[in-house]
Amino acid sequence: MIGLFSLFIVVFASLLITRVATVMLTLTGLSQEVSEFQARSAFSGVGFTTTESESVMGHPVRRRIIMTLVLLGNAGVVTALVSLLASFNEVDDAGDAILRLGILTGGLLALWLIARTAIASRFLTRIIEALLVRFTDLDTRDYVGLLRLADSWVVAELEISKGDWLCDIPLSDLDLPHEGVVVLGIDRKNKHWVGAPSGRTAMHDGDVAVLYGTGEAIERLDRRNQGTDGELDRITSEIEYTEQFLEQQELERPLEETAETEERDYNIADAAILETPWEPEPPA
Repeated sequence: MIGLFSLFIVVFASLLITRVATVMLTLTGLSQEVSEFQARSAFSGVGFTTTESESVMGHPVRRRIIMTLVLLGNAGVVTALVSLLASFNEVDDAGDAILRLGILTGGLLALWLIARTAIASRFLTRIIEALLVRFTDLDTRDYVGLLRLADSWVVAELEISKGDWLCDIPLSDLDLPHEGVVVLGIDRKNKHWVGAPSGRTAMHDGDVAVLYGTGEAIERLDRRNQGTDGELDRITSEIEYTEQFLEQQELERPLEETAETEERDYNIADAAILETPWEPEPPA
């Protein structure tokens, strides 16, 4: 009977794991149905190539949940098979086999009914959600995807020192966007955080700026000092970024022309329809 009890424990643990994973996926923004489907397919190792699967694998938090489910699912299936074989390995006679089969069927049916009960499901979901919010740091936002950190674009920290070109000058005068750099925030040396700073904000000695831009542009800012050389480097950087911007516009122009052509054709067709006189349908 030990094998049967071990099997029940494994099945109950599997149901609990998939329920926890479903709640975690739901907290990342997926619907209840999609979360449950993805959790069960990952735990069972089935896997499906669907739009929902692509959205899961493209999200760092969801991807970690799915990978953990795959590992736990492989271990759970093997353990369940071993327990099932062990439960029927020491069968003495046909009556004992039928008894164990009845206990197995009844136990699995009871676990399935409990898992499918709406009240039990809502109660368990609320407990799991409260525990996850209370004891975990589940970061549901994909910052890499949102900021498109690719093609040399990075988020970097830059420490400001006295004499740096960025020091003690308002952001509006620095005009960093014309070099392809955006200041996301400033960590003051007194540990005060300035998020989304305005044009009047200035960075001072000891501050740490959080910048978004190309790695080359940020490194260039780090090397630049105040003075004539720094101003010449700024002008050169702006010219180079403007040239890159114009090249990008040339690449996007065919797409814009296609959109304009489609809109023009739609307007022509729409005008033709409006100018067509209405005629009543002949009686049947």
